[in-house]
Amino acid sequence: MLSYISLKVYTNFGILPIKKKIVWILLTTIVFAGAAGLITKFAMTPVYSSSAQLYVMSKSGISQLTDLTMGTQLTQDYMVIVKTRPVLEQVINDLKLDMDYKELSEKIKVENPTDTRIMQITVSDNDPELAKNITQDLAEVTSKTVAEKMDVKSPTIIENAYKAEQPDSPSLKKNVAIGAILGFILMAAAIVIQYLMNDTILKEDDIEKYLGINTLAQLPLVKGTSKRTKKVKRAR
Repeated sequence: MLSYISLKVYTNFGILPIKKKIVWILLTTIVFAGAAGLITKFAMTPVYSSSAQLYVMSKSGISQLTDLTMGTQLTQDYMVIVKTRPVLEQVINDLKLDMDYKELSEKIKVENPTDTRIMQITVSDNDPELAKNITQDLAEVTSKTVAEKMDVKSPTIIENAYKAEQPDSPSLKKNVAIGAILGFILMAAAIVIQYLMNDTILKEDDIEKYLGINTLAQLPLVKGTSKRTKKVKRAR
């Protein structure tokens, strides 16, 4: 019974007004999508990312389960070394960056895929060329630091940093889609609310519907009545 009532209310108060104002809904959807696209294109600063990968080997270099476990543990240690102050300050000096080590640290993400000895260093920046240079120098400085400070074989850079062609964020397609959905929902909700709040009596059926009484007769409005009334008043 409850489902039937819900369906009836939805049919009467939801679909009907939306169908009548579908053009307005579509226009609002297009406007919101366009606005989201313009804001994304001209108001938001794009962020580019560049990555480099290092391969971690234990001192023995034997490809066995024990060696894999040791290599994975070493990778976790190296991930900490990447973002240490001496390493980051060396990169800042090499590239003459206008930032301190804390600011540089916030741009860096270090990852290790499960059950591998691969360490991936990713740097994000508004300048794709700078992101590439920082990533490459950071990988090289890390490799040298590990060789100097730890009694292990230095990691091998198996993938050099690259210059990103497209920004990671913001996503133009995603923001346009969100804008379109938001415009559709807001306009449809406004139309439905306006329909529900409107209790104006427009036809005889509304009298019975809202007031609960039957109509006895209708008085048709003849076209031109108001004009003739004005003429009569002027003649007097």
